[in-house]
Amino acid sequence: MADAPRTAHLGHTRLDLDRARRTGLPEAIYAAGKTPQQCVEIVSRLLESGDDPVIVTRTRDEHRDALAPLSPVATVGSTLSWRHLPTAGIAPVVVVSGGTSDAPVVDEAIATLQACGAPTGVHHDVGVAGLHRLLEVVPELSDAAVVIAVAGMEGALPTVLAGLIAAPIITVPTSVGYGSSLDGVTALLSSLASCAPGLTVVGIDNGYGAACAALRILGRGPTSEAP
Repeated sequence: MADAPRTAHLGHTRLDLDRARRTGLPEAIYAAGKTPQQCVEIVSRLLESGDDPVIVTRTRDEHRDALAPLSPVATVGSTLSWRHLPTAGIAPVVVVSGGTSDAPVVDEAIATLQACGAPTGVHHDVGVAGLHRLLEVVPELSDAAVVIAVAGMEGALPTVLAGLIAAPIITVPTSVGYGSSLDGVTALLSSLASCAPGLTVVGIDNGYGAACAALRILGRGPTSEAP
């Protein structure tokens, strides 16, 4: 019989200390809705346990100020991380965004990938409203192991990409847009109804989830062996 999963009870939180062993992906702390002190207690306990990456997403200034004494390895946008895995010698995961306003979601994906040792690349603001911008970077995307396409408005970017490159494409619809974009619902439904076969779609603004999907495709995580 397998050993029972280890947990840590902090009163406000029950930490899953064996998630990386079971799934290959570390547990992330979602800071939104948590106090700075709760985040400090959670990160401190995780840093005392094992040697897997520690990731905190959706922080605010007060979270970052409270966590600064714990010396995060990297701060990318609102995502903080500790104990990065060595970067693997494999083709990169490339993140592309439809517009500059999608940057917070891009940052969350990039931060998660880098913490887990995946080489990364990024192209901002290559949406289909100026298709020539996307076509300029297609040669680089063709060499990617996985492409994460981050787009709001009508969410056309991933469908166009899927007709141009062979790499797996993970779509992140964002809540960027006016009126009938409906805070990302239109981009989400557009992605789910895409005529391009084989797209993977995660939830609205879920850069962390997209990065984890890419890591699963790569077989890359704390329990994987370096090539």
